[in-house]
Amino acid sequence: MKLFDELNRDNFELYAAKYYDNPSCVEADDFYEDLARFKYIIRLLRKYRDTGILQERLILNHVICIYNVFETSAANKMMFYRIETGLWPQIKTFLVYLNYIPENQYKDIGIDIKIAKRLQDL
Repeated sequence: MKLFDELNRDNFELYAAKYYDNPSCVEADDFYEDLARFKYIIRLLRKYRDTGILQERLILNHVICIYNVFETSAANKMMFYRIETGLWPQIKTFLVYLNYIPENQYKDIGIDIKIAKRLQDL
């Protein structure tokens, strides 16, 4: 079994570092700030789930920042590892909207129609 066949708590940071490409990164703090964006996305998606309040532009900003510094396939793998399964339809909707994944990828995960309509209106 290879080190990165399955992401887990022990290898996540190493995996992220392997696929990190940020020319403006000069300190480890920059790397960890980019990793923290996953946490921000999770909070925003939970807020949407719990209250119905969607901050789609802020979520888009964090997602785009992540995909600007990590390879797309690695970012996809990290996104679905870090985000709890109950929020997968919501994040998939954003990723499909941004063309980071095709709609037919992750076929078993649906799209959040409310989010899709909000994104369509942007």
